Amino acid sequence: MTVHELIPSDTEAAPRPLLEIANVIVHLYKETFGRGPTKARAVFSGSDAVVVTLEDMMTVTERQLVSLGEHSRVREQRLLLQLALEDRKRFEVQRILRRRVLACVSGADPERNLAVEFFMFECD
Repeated sequence: MTVHELIPSDTEAAPRPLLEIANVIVHLYKETFGRGPTKARAVFSGSDAVVVTLEDMMTVTERQLVSLGEHSRVREQRLLLQLALEDRKRFEVQRILRRRVLACVSGADPERNLAVEFFMFECD
């Protein structure tokens, strides 16, 4: 399921910025991890930050590791790959919102099969 499928069909044809951000992050996850999350949502957190929540994002292998109690291994592997993606995530969010990203923070909760991407912007 793509993020577009989560939005009613009566919305405008061009993606809104938050929808576009959620879609880009889903695409980057899919490209990097081999599987993208099935649910994604981007929201503003005040005027200087965006939070992207990603649900049902783990691969089959990661879910197997979690079932063996290897949460930390999944978290470490995810963090390493998320760090490798940081420049691309920053670039895409800056491109969409036309605001400079000061910080990009990634986190994953393997037990709950969700991840969060946080972007803080330079003040206008």
